Amino acid sequence: MRDDERIISRAVAHALRWASRTGAGCEADMTAIEKGELPYDPGDPAEVVEQLARLAEPGLREPGLRGAPPRRSGGAAALGADWLTSAWNQNTATHEESPATAAIEAAAARWLRDLLGLPARSDVGFVTDATMATFTALAAARSALLADEGWDLDNDGLAGAPRIAVLAAEAPSGLAGALRYLGLGRAIPVGTDGQGRMRASALATALDRLAGRPAIVCLRAGHPATGAFDPFPEAIIWARSYGAWVHVDGAAGLWSAASPALRHVVEGSERADSWTFGADEMLGVPYECHVAAVARPEALRAAMGGARGYLVEPLPVAADPDPAEMVPEFSRRARGVPVWAALRALGRLGVAELVERRVEHAQSLAAALSTVPGAEAVNDVVSTSVCVAFGTDARTRGVAAGARAHWAQVRLNGRVALRFTTHAGADPAAALATLRQAVRDVSDRSA
Repeated sequence: MRDDERIISRAVAHALRWASRTGAGCEADMTAIEKGELPYDPGDPAEVVEQLARLAEPGLREPGLRGAPPRRSGGAAALGADWLTSAWNQNTATHEESPATAAIEAAAARWLRDLLGLPARSDVGFVTDATMATFTALAAARSALLADEGWDLDNDGLAGAPRIAVLAAEAPSGLAGALRYLGLGRAIPVGTDGQGRMRASALATALDRLAGRPAIVCLRAGHPATGAFDPFPEAIIWARSYGAWVHVDGAAGLWSAASPALRHVVEGSERADSWTFGADEMLGVPYECHVAAVARPEALRAAMGGARGYLVEPLPVAADPDPAEMVPEFSRRARGVPVWAALRALGRLGVAELVERRVEHAQSLAAALSTVPGAEAVNDVVSTSVCVAFGTDARTRGVAAGARAHWAQVRLNGRVALRFTTHAGADPAAALATLRQAVRDVSDRSA
């Protein structure tokens, strides 16, 4: 066996053993790794892989493939494709540099547009996370809005440019980071209801106060805590009447469009100008795979393209645009390849069933909360999020201390709540058991 085969075989053996592991703990003390000294002499690469696995595994969360049978989640196919992507090591910037991976990403983009009902001419780019997806989509918005105002952003920069207003119900980390990177400042908050949904009447009032400034309206297909969907038809009518760019933060909620039974919750969102959503959250694709889609390709390519620098502009070799014209990076791995594999493994029916199953799991978990002493469901379960509180904030935080492996603390309507999401790798039964035990522990300490 060649050295490279020996090294890869050991890595595969460790990965397979880890993926099938149950009951994995997560130690906080990683001193052996953090304080380790860089050796002077070279080491055996195979032994380095062995040492890496031995040192890291105690500090890893439970394997992300759990929570749904691999053939029904797409995660196993995506993981295999991700390994192939690393082995191929292609710079998927242009069709000329890597015809195969660029074509695979183009196919995955076409499938996504079709599944989610997005305009056929939309450009689709694969990026790392929600922040970069939002950055990519809103960079296109910034480019289009300033061009409409007669401002040459490429030559004149932002100094002295017409100031763009961004309206949103809230500004989660992905949106806040993107706005900061784009130099657009803080979002203007728009009033919401008790589930965090934007009120269309509040949006109309906020737009009226802008007095003609160029604007971006950010809507959500799934509130970060409650999973609630903004009123797309009404909100988009108001935004269009003003002339605003409409962006939809899809997270996991936009996947509802792939299900005939759930499509109604995102009705109207297809009329937006841009969308972002995660492939990792729903499909089980390995981390660092979010998607930005823009209905106006010329705006996205104006914002992201033109990064060739010293490289000679090649003749077109494919009907689809080069990947680097739709994302911030030029040197990039083919993040769309695992998406292609997950979609190919699931098929249209499998994606719909996967989305429906995740929502059903959330609804079943919410119903089961009635068996947990003191638990109060605090959201209407319309997507994959379940929120629960336990009377006072202090008691809820006490339960959170024992349930943090599955439940995250969030703030909703001024009170602390715990949130669980039935995304890829999530285990609702384990989440319920953890919550029950945490409640017993708090009660025992109070006795």
